[in-house]
Amino acid sequence: MSTWHKIIFGNCRDMYEIPDESIHLVVTSPPYYNAPFDYPDLYKSYEEFLELIRAFAKELYRVLAPGRIAAFVTDDMLVKGEKYPVVSDITRIMIETGFRYRDRIVWEKPEGYIRISRRSGVVLQHPYPMYFYPDNIQESIIIFQKGKFDYAYIKTLDPKILEASKIDLKKYSSEKWYLAIWRITNVLPLENRLEKGIAAFPEEIPRRLIKLFTFVEETVLDPFLGSGTTTKVAKELERNSVGYEIDLELKDVILKKINYNQATLTNSTGKVEIIERPDAKRLRTHLQEKVKNQRSVVDYT
Repeated sequence: MSTWHKIIFGNCRDMYEIPDESIHLVVTSPPYYNAPFDYPDLYKSYEEFLELIRAFAKELYRVLAPGRIAAFVTDDMLVKGEKYPVVSDITRIMIETGFRYRDRIVWEKPEGYIRISRRSGVVLQHPYPMYFYPDNIQESIIIFQKGKFDYAYIKTLDPKILEASKIDLKKYSSEKWYLAIWRITNVLPLENRLEKGIAAFPEEIPRRLIKLFTFVEETVLDPFLGSGTTTKVAKELERNSVGYEIDLELKDVILKKINYNQATLTNSTGKVEIIERPDAKRLRTHLQEKVKNQRSVVDYT
């Protein structure tokens, strides 16, 4: 089956390239609010971050088809000693926009890799009450729905589409997709990986979500495309996709990840369209320099 993929370098506050109610699933991970190792001082304030969420939540409601799903990979953030309730605030904003809060899945990472391990170690230095801060080995996948899904729609699908979209029940059971905790290895910060310096989620997360909430040939949107993981997985699963990314410095990474070249424009894997809007920016070099400067001065509590 031939699919199409549109990658737009521009701000997702306005997704005018997407017609109303034409998206069947949103899978995304908004930039973590001023995360010390990924997005230091990207936003002037927490309220500025929430304003972005409010703006693109309205756009999500416009472009998402009735009954369909928007899934966010995110978590509360510890920034300069302050903990910010990102999960609850995004949930509140999405509900205020008109979405139904459907579910929350906990993405549990292996204990062998902890992003900030010095935090819990404070107790080793000071074995007294009030010094405890836990290390975080989880993130949240919060799931919202635009109204309720009309299951009569399934009866209108071509039997071939329906069969191609069938969920592998052996994998569903053996990998325990049915639980509210998904144990998935995160993308490790290896020097030679494509996503070096980019906060990318593992392919297994969009793979599960796309299989669980879309049919073949439907369209998946990622408003914060990052390194292009959602587009890559959608392409492999024979879904169409739209991705927005404001950082032009990620262009080469995205195109490499989805194996973009002149051949992919016309062959059976699907058509790829690249759009660069005037509001696209170059952020990566600026942020990476801040990361270097902050590594030695991070306040772990």
